[in-house]
Amino acid sequence: MKVVILAGGYGTRLSEETDLRPKPMVEIGGKPILWHIMKTYSHYGYNEFIILLGYKGYVIKEYFANYFLYESDITIDLASNNIEVHNNSAEPWKVTLIDTGRETLTGGRIKRAKPYLGDEPFLLTYGDGVSDVNIADLVTFHNSHDGIVTMTAVQPEGKYGKISLDDGATKVLSFNEKPKGDGEENWINGGFFVCNSEIFNYLQEDAMLESKPMEQLSENGKLHAYKHSGFWRCMDTLRDKGILNDLWERNVADWKVWK
Repeated sequence: MKVVILAGGYGTRLSEETDLRPKPMVEIGGKPILWHIMKTYSHYGYNEFIILLGYKGYVIKEYFANYFLYESDITIDLASNNIEVHNNSAEPWKVTLIDTGRETLTGGRIKRAKPYLGDEPFLLTYGDGVSDVNIADLVTFHNSHDGIVTMTAVQPEGKYGKISLDDGATKVLSFNEKPKGDGEENWINGGFFVCNSEIFNYLQEDAMLESKPMEQLSENGKLHAYKHSGFWRCMDTLRDKGILNDLWERNVADWKVWK
């Protein structure tokens, strides 16, 4: 399966960082958070990525276009314009970068990836969250039910939208983007989806993935939740960035499953 990553938002709550680069390129431990997300999927054998670009997408294009140089020791002969590569640490990744528009909503961005996905199921996530979710178990769970979409449900500190689960705790009964109040039984959308191609029947150019499409999938009994009680954090603010960098520097970054 291919991995689709939403990487086109403005990241307004990280404006100090995102004036010059898109949010997925904000660094944790000297590497873009996008790199961390891709390393997680690669650990489970998923190495073909489709990155949906928007705001300052050229920064992400330039990063991957020059990735070989970034990861290598090189000697540059300015007289002959030759480059000698001494050591490199390449990744087994194939990366497709799609311009989906600066103002396009998440549903429209994903819809524009359809020509690159065909009728095959695919993995989907946001370009600003890291987790130690077991991708292999997530895919196995998705294949065990008759739904169209599996979302990873997590329990963060609060402030996020709530989903209600059935008695079996896998089928999503309702999708409430940002309810008031928090509690230890609040499960929220943590991203890290598995999607069948039928999702494209629900997507709209002018709608967020998290609004009408998810609500309709839920109403039709086609949205299931994989409950993940381990590490998950979204990098929404400078405080989040500081926490993630601190975890990385102290070598207690739980999302680093590839270590």
